[in-house]
Order: sequence, then C-alpha cells, then structure tokens
Amino acid sequence: MKQDRVVIAGSGVMGASLAQVYALVGYETIVYGNSEAGIERGKKLISLNQETMIKEGLVTAEGSEAAMGRISFTLERDCFKDCFLVVENIVEDLEIKKTFWKEISEIVPEDALLATNTSGLSITKIAEACRGPERFMGQHWLNPPHLLPLCEIIKGEKTSEENAAAMRKLIEGMGKRPVVVKDISGFIVNRIQFAVLREALNIVDMGAASYEDVDTVLKAGLGLRYAALGAFGVADFGGLDTFDRINSYLNADLSDSKEGNKRLHDMVLSGKLGVKSGEDFYDYSGDKKDEAIRMRDSLYIRLAKLLYY
Repeated sequence: MKQDRVVIAGSGVMGASLAQVYALVGYETIVYGNSEAGIERGKKLISLNQETMIKEGLVTAEGSEAAMGRISFTLERDCFKDCFLVVENIVEDLEIKKTFWKEISEIVPEDALLATNTSGLSITKIAEACRGPERFMGQHWLNPPHLLPLCEIIKGEKTSEENAAAMRKLIEGMGKRPVVVKDISGFIVNRIQFAVLREALNIVDMGAASYEDVDTVLKAGLGLRYAALGAFGVADFGGLDTFDRINSYLNADLSDSKEGNKRLHDMVLSGKLGVKSGEDFYDYSGDKKDEAIRMRDSLYIRLAKLLYY
C-alpha cells in the first residue's frame, strides 16, 4: 500500500477542490471520474482555482506547478488497489453511494482509510455496504475546501476510535481544522446552518426585514463575532446571565417549523436555484455570476489569511 497515494472519487466541484487540498501538501493524488467530459471539467476547475490561489498569494507559481504535477486523472478502477486513503465525492444519493462502496471496499487495501464527503447522509447506513466498516467515516468539507479550513469527521456506529483519530491527525497535518462528530442528522454544520436559515427566512416572511438587511446582520456583525469566538465564546463574553434572560423569552417567538420553508420551496419549483440558475435571493444573471464567484473566493481568501493561514 502506497502511504502517500490518495484517490479522490468524483471530478466535480468538490472532487476537483479536494484534489488540490491533498496535492498541495505533497500527496500523490489520483482523481477517479466516470466520464471523459467530467474529467475535463475537473481539470478546468483546478486550473481556475490555482490561478486564483497564485494571484492571492496562497501558493507560488512554482508550488502550484509542483502540486498539479502530483494530480492525475483516470477512468480505471485499478487506481483503488494501491492507496492509503479514498475520499468519495459522488452524487448525494444514499443508494448510489452504497453501491459505490460495496464495490470499492473490496478493491482497496484492507488497512486503507475510507471516507465519504456528504452533507448529511447517514454514515452508518452507507457503511452497511462496506467491507471493513470500522475504517469508514464521513469527511464533510465546506465548498470550496481548497480555501476553507473546516472538515467535519463523522463517526458511524462501527467507525473505530483509532481510525477516527488517524483521520483527524491526517487532516490536521494538512493545515486544516478538523472536528469529530457522531453520526447525527446534519452533523454540526448543517444543524446550525439550517437553524439560522430557518429564522432568517422567517424574519423575511414576517415582513420585518429584507434579504439584504438580514445578510448584513450576519456579515457585518454575527459572522465576525462567530468567526472570532464561536457561539459559546460569544455567550461567555456577553455574559451568561444576559443570555439566559434572553433565552427565557425569545425562544418562544422563534420559528420552530418542522417543515421546509414555503418561500424557499416555491423558488426552487419556479427554477430559481441561486448562482447556478442566475437568480434567487439575488440577481446573478449574465456576467454577474462569474463576478459573484470571484468576489466570494476573494473574501474567503482574505478572511482565511487573517484567521488561519
């Protein structure tokens, strides 16, 4: 088993981004795709991402060239036979992921670590299809992982403590910020993210504020506080007595809907999907889409430089 070889299964947005994460720190990285067209899209994404990283000073041109020399692409499943880690980034569908892992877990070395990159599917259920479920776990990265340091490591019911610790050490060794969480629905990120989104939509639905003003509160206030201190740190500095008083009356007035937000659902039904469709809460038509992506990446990089890099 090659101790420096990683296979990234999936050449889409997340797969292409993760390939850079591993290659930039020295791993031989193989990207496994299911079509030539998909692989070509992955190569283009990596090229564009590297241009931005070089421009922003996160990597030198020489360092980028060396890292890109460590990335290769293939359609052949033989690539899984000699690696120490597989990170799968295929479609977010439980049965498709289970089919993939049923086949691949029979090919990989017995002591290779296995991870699925999922936003919320049950790690325990996917592991049912795996040979050696004790070495299987989740890696939930935020898009784009080559810029954002967080990685949630999710332990399934059969994931061993030893293997979870090994994965955490590996991620830390790449200069990223791993956390470990049990296999609860939504893990940590999406439970908090959707609690915030539910209340943000509720505020707009009540006619209390606009999309822009809600986002300004998060960007110019709460986001900065949470980036610096986290939710518990913010409460500590605010005074737990104060937070307890607010807790006693405000929770009763917050949205506790157990269903998806109707406004959000109706927008999706009408084809408004956000940046990918050109419109949603904001207008991304024409050249605005590319400019929005460039602005997002620039802001992520500037913040990450200050806080983590």
